Amino acid sequence: MQEIGFHEEGRHFKHPDTQFFVEFPPGPLAVGVEPVKQVNELKFSTGMLRIISPTDCVKDRLAGYYHWDDLQCLEQAVLVAQANRIDLGEIERWSEGEGKLDEFRRIRDQLTGRET
Repeated sequence: MQEIGFHEEGRHFKHPDTQFFVEFPPGPLAVGVEPVKQVNELKFSTGMLRIISPTDCVKDRLAGYYHWDDLQCLEQAVLVAQANRIDLGEIERWSEGEGKLDEFRRIRDQLTGRET
């Protein structure tokens, strides 16, 4: 990471030319109490990028909302859900396992873009 201009700050790698940072979470990768179900691979001329599925990304963001009342996490979950194909039934099942089924039902329409 240093070769391409990043420096380590705690558990993140930061670059002076961007506000974004890189994190390498310890394994096994999980969302809440469940392991991540799918990792997608994107091939670039510079190498392979492995990312979690949009469904697991929404679950990850909802975990922040459910457990810390982080409204920014909810907003991020909604943005990902509305821009990608997600498995809403899987998110509902996972939410129930996290003990947050009532919260999921309150925000479901936001995730599907049907909020008025």
